[in-house]
Amino acid sequence: MMTNCRYAVPAGDLVLHHYWMSPYAEKVRCILGFKHLPWKSVLIPVVMPKADLLALTGGYRKTPVLQIGADVFCDTDLIARVLDAVQPDPPLFPDGTEALCYALGAWQQQLFVLAFEMLGLGGAPMPDNFVEDRAKMFEGGLDVGRMVQELPAKRDQLRAKLDILERQLGDGRPFVLGARASLADFSLYHPIFALRALPATAAALEPFSAVLAWADRIAGFGHGTMQELSSAAAVEIARAATPQTGSSSDPDDPNGRLPGERVSVVHADFGRDPVVGELVASSVHEIAIRRRDERAGEVIVHLPRERYVVLPA
Repeated sequence: MMTNCRYAVPAGDLVLHHYWMSPYAEKVRCILGFKHLPWKSVLIPVVMPKADLLALTGGYRKTPVLQIGADVFCDTDLIARVLDAVQPDPPLFPDGTEALCYALGAWQQQLFVLAFEMLGLGGAPMPDNFVEDRAKMFEGGLDVGRMVQELPAKRDQLRAKLDILERQLGDGRPFVLGARASLADFSLYHPIFALRALPATAAALEPFSAVLAWADRIAGFGHGTMQELSSAAAVEIARAATPQTGSSSDPDDPNGRLPGERVSVVHADFGRDPVVGELVASSVHEIAIRRRDERAGEVIVHLPRERYVVLPA
């Protein structure tokens, strides 16, 4: 079960582990709405511990995570590829836009960091230990004092980025790359979703009418058809299922990795919690690792290749 093929997924078997205030989860929820997909909603804690989630992922703690039976998919870029394989129409990469979509996704990272810092300093309601929890995900931690000192510069940078997006949409196009929605829209929308959460940060959007109208169009896709599910029930789904991913090697792997090798996979920059297990399958964009958990049974965790580091374990 790799993302270069179409998946046969029974209706409602998509399980999204998320929490409602997560911007990255909103990116995926809107894609589910765009594709009119039914899904099960598992609400996870905003901060650690996340025992049921980690039973499935083996260490990956970021939000969201997509589960299909005993196959678990991490990182929104990979989740987007999976959902596009599950439901190819409407496509996330219309008219040959895949490269542009992922390039703009990288540009979005800077926009998201600006939104995250402004929200944090703007008094967004967070759990008491939120800053401490997130600081553990950054190499060197979070320097709140520096963030406060640099806030004026962050406002300047945010305004400049919003102006670029405003001018991109200013010719009347409905979506970032033209007449059809693409992954670029969902990637760029979720920081705007975050900024709209507080009056103080939403005010930064007011001069940008085209951006606001576009954001309303993306929000208008909705979230698809959702059914609530407990995290314990999601773990039981994994235990009862058989992973769909078969063993396969990447003949062009530049490092010569082969199925059966024990590896550790971790994000290169943010949230450096490794996933360790047996390499089952790999491709140019994805690596799948088999692991066994006392509660979840045998699961296969899928991670992207870009921005991730694979090491012998």
